[in-house]
Parts: sequence; C-alpha cells; structure tokens
Amino acid sequence: MVNTQAYLSLTEQLKAQNTTLVAVSKLKSAADIQELYALGQRDFGENYVQELMEKEAALPKDIHWHFIGHLQSNKVKYIAPFVHLIHGVDSLKLLLEINKQGKKLGRVIDCLLQVHIATEDTKFGFDNTELFQFGAYYEANKTELAHVRIRGMMGMASFSEDENQVRKEFNALKQTFEVHKGSTFLFEQSFDTLSMGMSGDYELAIAEGSNMVRIGSLLFGRRS
Repeated sequence: MVNTQAYLSLTEQLKAQNTTLVAVSKLKSAADIQELYALGQRDFGENYVQELMEKEAALPKDIHWHFIGHLQSNKVKYIAPFVHLIHGVDSLKLLLEINKQGKKLGRVIDCLLQVHIATEDTKFGFDNTELFQFGAYYEANKTELAHVRIRGMMGMASFSEDENQVRKEFNALKQTFEVHKGSTFLFEQSFDTLSMGMSGDYELAIAEGSNMVRIGSLLFGRRS
C-alpha cells in the first residue's frame, strides 16, 4: 500500500530543492506502482531485470524506468529497448555492452557511472583511479560510444547511523562529480545528474549536492 501523504509531502519538498524522485518499486506490485502513477509519479526504479520486464509490459508506456541494481552485461539486451536511465554502470565492459545494444536499436541509452564511496566492500563502483582511467578511454573513443550518454554519477553511502560519515561520503562524491564535470565531461551539457540518497539518508545527500534520490520504504513501506 502506498503512503499517499508521505508521497505528497516528499514531492513538495523535492520540487522546492530541484531534486528528482525515483520511486524504488522493486518487489512491489503493479497495483502499487499504478497508485503512485495516478498521483503523478513517472520515475520508478527497479533492481531485477525479469521483474522490470514484466512491469514494463503491464504498466503505462510513459513511465520512466530506472535500472538501479547491479546489472550483468548479458542482461543489458533485455532492458535496452525501453530503459530510461541505467544508474549502476560500474565497469567499462558494461558500458561497452550498453553501447552495443543501443547501436542495434538505433537509440542512445542514458547512464550514470557508479562510484564506490562506502566503507563496505559489498557495494559496486569505480574507485578514483579507475575513474581517471575510464575518463582517458572515454576521451579517446568518444565517437565509438555514440549510443551511450553519460548523464552523471551515482553512489551509495555506508549503511551507518554516523551522520558525519555518511555526509563525508556524499561530499566526496560531489567533489568527484565536479572534478570530472570540469575535465572529461566539460563540454557535455547532459552531464548534470548526481544520484545519491535513499529513504534513510536522502536529506543529507541533498544537502551535499544530490539532485536525484532513490526512495522506496518511505513511499511503499518496508519490503517483506
């Protein structure tokens, strides 16, 4: 069941802060998504390819589907025809596969580079050295990567109650975003998205520069 009041309050808050809300609908029913859709929500985030495919087929076609989970290269082809934004590009291999599938379809697929900022090793993403290596490759091969558009960066902070630690990690990603925006992506107007912050820490993320948040439990309640 959707928490309508929480949704309306949150969207009002985020609108005032020029922040995009991605409603994380993984493991939630099509009926729940339809309920938020009726309130005006259009951006939804999913973690699993099969589940996303089923929902895309069953729900309105003007929904913007965000893939926010860890994406395997061999599954890109299944979501490439319709995905709005892939948040978790954490390797050059994955980006090349997305470009390959985009070329087959004659479309440009928007992506975010996932950056590892947390203390946990379980989270995916580029580290700083890998980002600069990626940037060098991207600069040298930009014409061959015409079917992907890198819109910005995404990161997940540590799962911690230490607000100073979380804030520090978000700030580090903001600084990384600005460094690469001013170098590798200097002339690309589309490099404009910094996706960080979830239900428990989105206010800290926005304070540190996020303009896209991924929120599930505040809207849909805890998952079983």
